Amino acid sequence: MSPDEPRSGARAVDRAIQVLNCFEGDDPELSVSELAHLADLPVSTVHRLAQALVRGRLLDQNPANDRYRIGHGLASLARPALARLGLESAAPHLYALAAGIRITVSVSVVEDRDAVTVFQARPPVYFCPNQVPRARQPLRASAVGHALLAFSPISTIAEEHAERRNSQLVRTGGLHTDLDRVRRTGFASELVPTDDPIRAIAVPIVGPDKRVRGALAVQARSARLDADLVRSIVPAMRATAGRIGPLFQTHGGPTDSAFELESR
Repeated sequence: MSPDEPRSGARAVDRAIQVLNCFEGDDPELSVSELAHLADLPVSTVHRLAQALVRGRLLDQNPANDRYRIGHGLASLARPALARLGLESAAPHLYALAAGIRITVSVSVVEDRDAVTVFQARPPVYFCPNQVPRARQPLRASAVGHALLAFSPISTIAEEHAERRNSQLVRTGGLHTDLDRVRRTGFASELVPTDDPIRAIAVPIVGPDKRVRGALAVQARSARLDADLVRSIVPAMRATAGRIGPLFQTHGGPTDSAFELESR
């Protein structure tokens, strides 16, 4: 065994993490064959790992169809992290906003090259699946990503590196133009091309130290979330972002993460 090769115990842990990461997407339940495909592991290996995770309460197995889903034990383990982020304190403000504008409100933070959704507050009425954001969205090509980058002190450096790194996704000057527009209007907008197009709107969440800590976003069918509705809800989104900004306790902040991302 080479010095860099993980021992069998560490390899099993790595594989168990691979299985858990399969649930980061939009599928609430996955079969063992689906997990094996997503984790790129043998079905027999995934079955053993999944059963161990069920015994540890990190996964749950639906008795009706034998499919796996995130277990209550994992949710319990996540609570300290949510509290550390300040989301428990921010939740009442987010639910109040969702109820007021009748659209699901989400919060995203930077992780590597993406904006990761860490919280959703659904409204008591007018909810539809189109309001649920993707679990992970690219910083350079999403409303939440642009809201995070546009108001970061190092965003100019990030823009230049982003354009050099991926000319296919970002036209020369394209990201500069998009982020300039976000700075000018105070919010980012994205039209997601689907059979029934979805519009996403995001504003930055700024901490007491004036650093961008996250992005607050909404999305809905563009037929509903039109220009008039955008104009009416953006002030409420900004006000809520201002109220929850002092509650956020992210370490390092998205400005550091964005810099590291784009300068690599």
